[in-house]
Amino acid sequence: MSETEVPLVEPDRLAAELAQPDPPTLLDVRWRLAGPPGRDDYALGHLPGGVFVDLDTALCGPPGTAGRHPLPDPPALQTALRAAGVRAGHPVVVYDGGDGMAAARAWWTLRWAGHRQVRLLHGGWPAWTAAGLPTSTETPDPALGDVTVRPGALAVLDADGAARLAAADEGVLLDVRTAPRYRGETEPIDPVAGHVPGAVNLPAPEYVTEGRFPSAETLRARFAAAGVTADAPVGAYCGSGVTAAQAVLALHLAGRPDAALYVGSWSNWVADPDRPVATGETPAR
Repeated sequence: MSETEVPLVEPDRLAAELAQPDPPTLLDVRWRLAGPPGRDDYALGHLPGGVFVDLDTALCGPPGTAGRHPLPDPPALQTALRAAGVRAGHPVVVYDGGDGMAAARAWWTLRWAGHRQVRLLHGGWPAWTAAGLPTSTETPDPALGDVTVRPGALAVLDADGAARLAAADEGVLLDVRTAPRYRGETEPIDPVAGHVPGAVNLPAPEYVTEGRFPSAETLRARFAAAGVTADAPVGAYCGSGVTAAQAVLALHLAGRPDAALYVGSWSNWVADPDRPVATGETPAR
């Protein structure tokens, strides 16, 4: 895979690549916010050769004041990726249960860790099975990988950086949660409802549908309508940095590989009671 290739792969193409003598490393990252565990789905069937990697424990750090899905400890991440067979300079494909969120966070994490050759199976497990492609219940035993985690290859925002971006005259901080959560009308997970002052609401279903992305031109138009220009800074957050990683992937597809992820997202923002909270509609800019 070249560094300029679109970071999505369709099922038929992936099937052909997996049939080659040295196929991509395949990571199954199926996950749900509220159970049952993705490992249960993996046990019932997965792509042949796919290795299960747990989003919560392998690709993220322990939950706490840094957020519900904070950055992983780099040595721990390196150990987990090597155990899954990830090799330096060798392509990786990640897939999830179809909504694309866990796979996008896995894509983002590997890219942040310095591994450029990573793609997402477009449409995930449902797209693979709908294409009538083979599945397996065998658990592979991959050879130990040799990837080296070098964090910082993708842009990251902390709370202060998110606040500055949201308040800037130029630049946009996107809040990709549902509109009622953004407006502060409901908050089913975190202890405080509302949004980062100055953030612009762009709910995920407005730029991705059931884990599938539209064309780059369509994405650019949708982000432009939210105030994202061609070169002004842009970042994204959600509840805990999973859905927002999908937004960053969409921004990459739209030609903004510099887009930043506020990894801690709302769960980190509200961990400090002194941080301001806004409610209501997206402010005029």
